[in-house]
Amino acid sequence: MVYPGSLEKLISFYKKLPTIGEKSAERLALATLDLDDEEVSDFSSNLLLAKQKLHPCPVCHNLTDQETCPICSDNTRNHNLICVIEDYKSVFSFEKAGNYKGVYHVLNGLISPVNNVGPEDITIASLIKRVESLDNPELILALKSSIEGETTTLYIKKIFEKKNVTISRLSYGLPMGAEIEYLDVLTLDKALEDRKKIA
Repeated sequence: MVYPGSLEKLISFYKKLPTIGEKSAERLALATLDLDDEEVSDFSSNLLLAKQKLHPCPVCHNLTDQETCPICSDNTRNHNLICVIEDYKSVFSFEKAGNYKGVYHVLNGLISPVNNVGPEDITIASLIKRVESLDNPELILALKSSIEGETTTLYIKKIFEKKNVTISRLSYGLPMGAEIEYLDVLTLDKALEDRKKIA
């Protein structure tokens, strides 16, 4: 089927989104055309606003539209308990579970020599700086069970092994290679509760 050029372009943009194939992109593009002009205007302006306003939190690297994210700014949370995660999508998963009262540190990736990603390419330097300013901190390593996740875990463990830092990891009940963002709330809660001390 040959679409009008402007519709084809709209479909091609939807296809850039993760998990969106040709058919889904077509459906989304056609559904967008069914919106009234005001809704389309709101949709496009909110896309631009999100792109312009959202940025990494300078403390934890979570996504925020404020100077510092609400989690880092919350004095009722335990700032000595830091959950170390691969990306900000995992923050949303833990927060939906609702039982974690510590803070986070988003690595923005994992160490992967195969892909030329080293410790200097992720936010380990700022994690070290954060930890050094705390008394008796605990790091919970909430990284996926993959070669990259294990490599990153071992690297972080080695950095802090001679410092007064407790390091634990999520329990091994998680499926191998599981992405944190796709786990259900009960599984995440149990993994946090049953975390294992590794240093």
